[in-house]
Amino acid sequence: MSPCELAVGVGLRPGTAADLIVAAVREVLGDRVVRRLATIDRRAGEPGFVEAAARLGADAVGFSAVELGAVSVPNPSGRVSEALGVGSVAEAAAVLASGGGDLAFEKTVVFGIVIAAAELDF
Repeated sequence: MSPCELAVGVGLRPGTAADLIVAAVREVLGDRVVRRLATIDRRAGEPGFVEAAARLGADAVGFSAVELGAVSVPNPSGRVSEALGVGSVAEAAAVLASGGGDLAFEKTVVFGIVIAAAELDF
């Protein structure tokens, strides 16, 4: 895979520490460049999420359940759908934050955090 800048979607529980988020992103993506870290809007203001974005040199972005629900993803989750009313957070947030780019990394769970990434499309 050629190097590209990524938008990373994250599914996380409230109170997740920045250290864990950064470690999960690096476990999945290695040292690839992360430009945007995205999640559902109700988690986008979490201190750990905001700090993780800063450590990664990325913009922190949040999307509403309606926005996330409008994105077709390869791996929707019934559990996420029951809890949040959308089939995907990580994959859908990655696609939206990338401007509609293709998923470069489908969802992977590391340390209880869901990570997905899409290539920036702009």
